Amino acid sequence: MAHQDAPQPGRRDFLYIAAGAVGAVGVAGVTWPLINQLNPDASVLALASIEFDLSGIEEGQSVTIKWRGLPVFVRHRTAAEIAEAQAVPLSDLKDPETDEQRTKPGHEQWLIMIANCTHLGCVPVGESGDFDGWFCPCHGSHYDSAGRIRKGPAPKNLVLPPYEFVSDTLVKIG
Repeated sequence: MAHQDAPQPGRRDFLYIAAGAVGAVGVAGVTWPLINQLNPDASVLALASIEFDLSGIEEGQSVTIKWRGLPVFVRHRTAAEIAEAQAVPLSDLKDPETDEQRTKPGHEQWLIMIANCTHLGCVPVGESGDFDGWFCPCHGSHYDSAGRIRKGPAPKNLVLPPYEFVSDTLVKIG
């Protein structure tokens, strides 16, 4: 018997390859809509960043706005609140962060934070608690006037969203 080379591709091999390619395209066609539906819808993307006018907030006043479906505290702090926050030694803090790290240079009077307790996501009550900041009545977390955790089960400071000042009275969050 003579030694035979590799078998020549035939019609059956072509049909296997063609069927596999059609199957792969079919799987991709079904999978794409399922994955795409996980993307955020247009209403969420529209809220990816917002601009907020600070001029209506008096010194010592806080407002709560909504950004990406989350409540955000915007506080116009008094000089006394700023001085009190800057005087706290880092050794007294559970999550050490200076007051300067929590505000923007030249805008220290403005404190902008996501209004969710870092323990279980409750919304703290403003201008209350043991440190003249925020108090989460659900589990007893106390935050100071810079939104830093000082007492209670919360592990971290209130979260700062990404923001920048467009002008002295206009801030862009997101």
